[in-house]
Amino acid sequence: MFRTALRNVLAHKARLLMTVLAVMLGVAFVSGTLVFTSTISDAFRTSSQKSFDHVDVALTPPSPDGPPGTRTKDPRLDGKTLDTVSRLPGTASVTGTVDGFTGIGDKDGKLIGSGGSRGSNYFPGKDGKDARYPLKQGTAPTGADQFALDAGTAAKGGYHVGDTVRISADGPVRQQKLTGIFTTDDGRVAAGGSLALFDTRTAQQLFGLSGGYSQIDVEAAAGTSQAALQQAIGKALPKDSATTITGKELADLEAKAIDHDMEGMKTALLAFAAVALFVGIFLIANTFTMLVAQRTKELALMRAVGASRRQVTRSVLIEAFFVGAIAGVSGLAAGIGIAAVLREVLNGFVAKFPEGPLVVSPSTAVAALGIGIVITVLAAWLPARRGAKVPPVAAMNSVHAVATTKSLLVRNILGALVAGIGTASVVVATSVYEGDDTSKIMLGGGGMLLLVGVFILTPLLSRPLIALATPVLRAFGISGLLARQNALRNPRRTATTASALMIGLTLITGMTVIAGSTQKGIDKMAVDALKADYTVSMQGNTRLPTTAEKAVRDVPGVTALTPLRVGMATIGTGSAARQPTELTGVDGAQFGSLVRLDISEGSLGTLRGDRVLVDEGTADRNSWRAGSRLPVTFEDGKKATLTVSGVFKGNEMLNGVFLDNRTLAPHQKDISDKQLLVKLSGGATDAHKDDLIEALGKNPAVTVADKKDVSSAIASMFTLLLNMLYGLLAMAVIVAVLGVINTLAMSVFERSQEIGMLRAIGLDRRGIKRMVRLESLVISLFGGVLGVGLGVFMGWAVGQLIGAHLPTYELVLPWARMGLFLGLAALVGVLAALWPAFRAARLNMLAAIKAE
Repeated sequence: MFRTALRNVLAHKARLLMTVLAVMLGVAFVSGTLVFTSTISDAFRTSSQKSFDHVDVALTPPSPDGPPGTRTKDPRLDGKTLDTVSRLPGTASVTGTVDGFTGIGDKDGKLIGSGGSRGSNYFPGKDGKDARYPLKQGTAPTGADQFALDAGTAAKGGYHVGDTVRISADGPVRQQKLTGIFTTDDGRVAAGGSLALFDTRTAQQLFGLSGGYSQIDVEAAAGTSQAALQQAIGKALPKDSATTITGKELADLEAKAIDHDMEGMKTALLAFAAVALFVGIFLIANTFTMLVAQRTKELALMRAVGASRRQVTRSVLIEAFFVGAIAGVSGLAAGIGIAAVLREVLNGFVAKFPEGPLVVSPSTAVAALGIGIVITVLAAWLPARRGAKVPPVAAMNSVHAVATTKSLLVRNILGALVAGIGTASVVVATSVYEGDDTSKIMLGGGGMLLLVGVFILTPLLSRPLIALATPVLRAFGISGLLARQNALRNPRRTATTASALMIGLTLITGMTVIAGSTQKGIDKMAVDALKADYTVSMQGNTRLPTTAEKAVRDVPGVTALTPLRVGMATIGTGSAARQPTELTGVDGAQFGSLVRLDISEGSLGTLRGDRVLVDEGTADRNSWRAGSRLPVTFEDGKKATLTVSGVFKGNEMLNGVFLDNRTLAPHQKDISDKQLLVKLSGGATDAHKDDLIEALGKNPAVTVADKKDVSSAIASMFTLLLNMLYGLLAMAVIVAVLGVINTLAMSVFERSQEIGMLRAIGLDRRGIKRMVRLESLVISLFGGVLGVGLGVFMGWAVGQLIGAHLPTYELVLPWARMGLFLGLAALVGVLAALWPAFRAARLNMLAAIKAE
């Protein structure tokens, strides 16, 4: 039986090629994902470890403890701490680090750096050099008006040593002279971020750490272990004056963080690989079903000469094993190539990754081979069992076994039950629950059941849906009528072929509906929540310069303005005191004219004195209502009682606790604004936007956005996400195309005698080609219609859950995109039929008539 199986594989090379390709593509996606994520993780890990080469112990400021008003720790390490550590016997060298936000503008004034904008200090050692930042050109910065820049950012901005560069380090724009260009192993720079270096004194002044450091790195002397050095530092410093961690612990934490960050990407890519493999299962099952049907006489003869059912089943499964093994090996090779290409593509368009070799682990190779074999054998198991049931008497004729009426009835009943349960689960999840974990599980499970149920029902659905195409097919004469009959002749095969395309289009349509509807909801939220014409904010979630509010107030035409300031306070007393809560300070007199709040309790009025506004979510979590009195301890330790004057429906733009800045400011040591809301006479215009940008000093780190800008940013984000999803789902569509080609090619082979008879009675080659093309077109459009319909339903269902968290969510049906998807399905049908149609037209009619 082993030799028989091997002979069958070699005898049907052309027929099994499509199956090998389908499995190979799925395996390639899986192995490519594993290789890619392992490669990127290893590259980041190696890069981060290099940055810890000279760090045996790192000191960071102690975490502030206690509620607001009781914190006594200074959030920095002073120079005395650095001097103490540097004098310890086990210390070889000490490096004090100062970090903060620094935006670098290009020559057009736009911010450079997609992976974060940072500033730090150049800390020279005894040799006058900082080993962390080898200078490639120029010299280290030594004055307040000098700085050095990483080589990648300098290249992006077209800057050279001696140039004057606009930067934003302490908020306002500064003109700094570029004295040096350096290289670094910093992973954030490798990921596309920018890094500017100042001399230590300048960096301390810029980042509010006068005379202090945000971190101190210590290198151990020869013969001193990291643990011994850490213990010595702990004894030398006052208790709780600093937190220490060894270089190894730092490297391990960094490695865990990198693996955690990559886990999400790996899971997403593997999910799309699973979709491609799932679609491939249909193709494999279809192929082996047709192979078994075409070998009815051969299998029956094997039974007649003594082969048992188990032996026949084993013979087919051995064939599947060989096919899966070949697909697994070739898929692994293709996956390594995919990983290399993916790294280069993402390097250029999404993020920049550190250099490093491709990492192919033994587990990846085993996974690729195992997936290829297991998927193929499982998909071939049912056709194998069906082939083993062929009775020996079937050897007397060559009639292929057809599905009985009873089996189709059982299938339809089962499909209706599964689809009904899935639909009911989805409806209950969207109507009874409100976006909690239970509803998500019910929706996901219900969606899967619905998809499986529709797949089981596709033979039943194929007749009425394909019948709708009859008037169009009649226009093509006898070829069109024959194409319809061929598509309906074996409803199971038609259903399996169409289902592969259906799954891909269901996901594509559903994601398009969800993305478009969410974008519309967020766009509407921006319009509904704000009366302000512009929002002004800083990049990198940093605070605006202290001069920003005054600069904007002085712009001609400004009619209303409020800064949004952040403060912290503990609400409650004693055991009832809650964790520090974020407060947002606003200009109470102007706030109502700049926002549009949906008040559910109390009133907006004018925020002043002890009055506060709270969003519904915060109010519900704390059992607050309009009129509730809140005991508060501010950052400076002073206490007060605030009164909830109104509760509003919050959203992503406006939520939390709002109070007047005149109430909050006296309790703040450092006052800074996270955002400004601005309204001008005449509304948002290009001239007004230019005036605001000019007033803010053309700061590259400051964003001035109107509602249109907010909408465009959201649109570009969703467009990028959708394009990536389309690219990933293209794998499933390609597998579906292979399935259509495979089905048609084997169907042509199966109907060779029939095609010969049609040629003999007068149907020319053009008519034969047209018949095969129309059959392919009908099957593909059938799958396309099911896919688009299911996609819209699932998009609606997911949108109901999103609407629980995004009140402005609004279902948007992308009619143009859905038409495009149906056009794509039709194109798939036309392209998939090219080779089978050519092959059918080239059959020798006499040889075909004599074929069995």
